[in-house]
Amino acid sequence: MSAATQRTEKINKLFKVAKKHFHAVQPPANRLLIEHLLYACCLENATFETADEVLARLQDEYFDWNEIRVTTSRELAELLKKLPDPEEAANRVRRTLQGLFEAHYSFDVELLRKENLGKAIEQIQKYSGVTPFGVAYVTQSVLGGHSIPIDESMMLLMQVLGIASDEDAASNHITGLERAISKDQGIEFFSIVHQLAVALHASPFNKDVRAIILEIDKTAIDRFPKRQSKKKSVEDSAPAIAETPEKPAAPEKPTKAKPVTKDKKAKPVATEPPKVSKKESKAVAAAKSENSKTTKPKVGSQKKPAAAKPAPSKSVPAKSAAKKPAKKDAKRKPR
Repeated sequence: MSAATQRTEKINKLFKVAKKHFHAVQPPANRLLIEHLLYACCLENATFETADEVLARLQDEYFDWNEIRVTTSRELAELLKKLPDPEEAANRVRRTLQGLFEAHYSFDVELLRKENLGKAIEQIQKYSGVTPFGVAYVTQSVLGGHSIPIDESMMLLMQVLGIASDEDAASNHITGLERAISKDQGIEFFSIVHQLAVALHASPFNKDVRAIILEIDKTAIDRFPKRQSKKKSVEDSAPAIAETPEKPAAPEKPTKAKPVTKDKKAKPVATEPPKVSKKESKAVAAAKSENSKTTKPKVGSQKKPAAAKPAPSKSVPAKSAAKKPAKKDAKRKPR
């Protein structure tokens, strides 16, 4: 038996078992196309009842769609708090309205019902805020096409049952799903399986939900989401805590060794400052002695050495020759 036939058998059995536990939900016929788009924004990973309630509150609390478009995501999230992820749902609603406004400067998209199916789907895909789930939901419930919406909860269920692979999860598309389920069964299949998928996504360890899934495929027990024990969580966090002191402790050893080598090499350098200080002290002492000399008759002290140095080389012999005869004449005169 090939993998494609095994997948088809699992999808048919999923549809058969889910019918026993859930009832089909038909989309309201009186909703506008824009209401279906916003309803799809609220229905992702949520129950039909919660999505109906939230959409009704949006229409009651706000004057028109444009007021919702200009409202902050935080304010919308408070109104959508019953959804599994209110902030993400609020972003989807605002982005969808913004995409419609940028494309048409209005929120009237009823003309898409009259367009060809391919053109209508292509136009909806161009709206910046519409997700693949929203495109598939409007295609199925409004435009009459055959496209089964896939959200996170539906993909989780298909992976647990072994219908979807990791590649399907990455591409957000389940191969062979539209071939296994006919177009006439599309709305019923989606509404029933979506309820089971949301129940698994909301409480993956619920015994009743797991019993329904094991009724479809007993080998799914190996693919159920597993709890993380407290011991494992503590062990996982322990290495991260232990690593933080080890990282700074490693560089402390070389940092302590480096200053020691520097001190040994710096010992002869350390003796140089005293030598310089001695010279400086001698210079300071000499400067002090000169300053003390200058405090005495400065004029005489400066002129005597200047006159004494040139006198012996040039003018001393002339003076000494002139003085000797003068002394002889002075002695001879009294005689």
